[in-house]
Amino acid sequence: MTKSHAVEVWLIDGARSAPSPQDVLRELCERLVACEVPIERAAVFVKTLHPMVMGRSFTWRSDTGVKVAEAPVGFDDSETYRASPVAAVVVSRTVVRRRLGEASAPRDFPVLDELASEGITDYIALPLLFGSGEVHVATFSTMAPGGFSEDDISGLEAVIVPLTRIAEIWALRRVATNLLSTYVGRQAGAKVLAGKILRGDAERIEAVIWMTDIRNSTQLADRMAPPDFVTLLNRFFDAQVPAITANGGEVLKYIGDGLLAIFPTGSDRPAYAACASAASAATTARSQLAADLPELGFGIALHFGEILYGNIGSGDRLDFTCIGPAVNLSARLEKLTAVTGRSVLASATVAGHHPAAFEPLGDFELPGFARNQHVYALRDGIPAAPTVVSSL
Repeated sequence: MTKSHAVEVWLIDGARSAPSPQDVLRELCERLVACEVPIERAAVFVKTLHPMVMGRSFTWRSDTGVKVAEAPVGFDDSETYRASPVAAVVVSRTVVRRRLGEASAPRDFPVLDELASEGITDYIALPLLFGSGEVHVATFSTMAPGGFSEDDISGLEAVIVPLTRIAEIWALRRVATNLLSTYVGRQAGAKVLAGKILRGDAERIEAVIWMTDIRNSTQLADRMAPPDFVTLLNRFFDAQVPAITANGGEVLKYIGDGLLAIFPTGSDRPAYAACASAASAATTARSQLAADLPELGFGIALHFGEILYGNIGSGDRLDFTCIGPAVNLSARLEKLTAVTGRSVLASATVAGHHPAAFEPLGDFELPGFARNQHVYALRDGIPAAPTVVSSL
């Protein structure tokens, strides 16, 4: 039986006292120290599936606890990564150990000099071999005179297999969250993960609906090479999405060259704040599009109302989206931007909640609606959205 047997049992049981990956590493290290394994620093490096993040590192130090960092996509092609023990373990799928307290210990990785300068006497990096075949890495360091004993190393090696299973579970959860956030949106993805997966699982909410589209996109697509048109679309969306998310909105879907987003109300965001946030996002997006794509015609429409938000579709192929007359009105307003020559239009429900941001254009007949609609255009240089303090 190794000195870390109690830690093995805790991991095999699912590390259930640790509610997050950070807590798993923190409690793992504390339990190892309690078992007289003299670790001073530990880290776990896990790659992930995300369009902007290559992987995450969780680093524990005895004096500062756990810190989490993200490496951007492409970091694994950098010299910093390639010259690291982590890369060596991933490639070789074997253990890397350096007894830094010994004068003869090789310093073949730049990080070893940094560790030695901090007083680290022994360093070991071990592969976490996932069932998928992927290799991730855990490292442990000590300041103990003489480094880790053989009993210490046996104890660390004994916890690696159950630690790998826990790490893989959390990594799979992270990938699921990443993919849902990327493809259906952060809030919608959270609802799906929480079990909202049945057709008809939907709720009535109030929100500002944002609809946007490129004018004359059919002609543009016809005369541009397909890769160039895709690049144009990406630039078009890049000018809007950061503004939407920064103001508390959520992109639900891309519809060809169009975009559907919502700014929901809630206990911490009443209707007037949701409308102000949407107006602020529209102002930023309009300015960004004018700077990045000055020749491109576009329309943005904002309407506030009740929507049905949830799962719609057929059988096992569902879409988490929003529907309702309010969505239809927003779509009609977007088409009206081409008629009025104004790039951002809003309904009376939005303008009524944030009148300083809009100016009236008049009443317009919109297809499918019995009564004419009061339509407003976004002013230039509108006030910033008000700050709302959560009541929670």
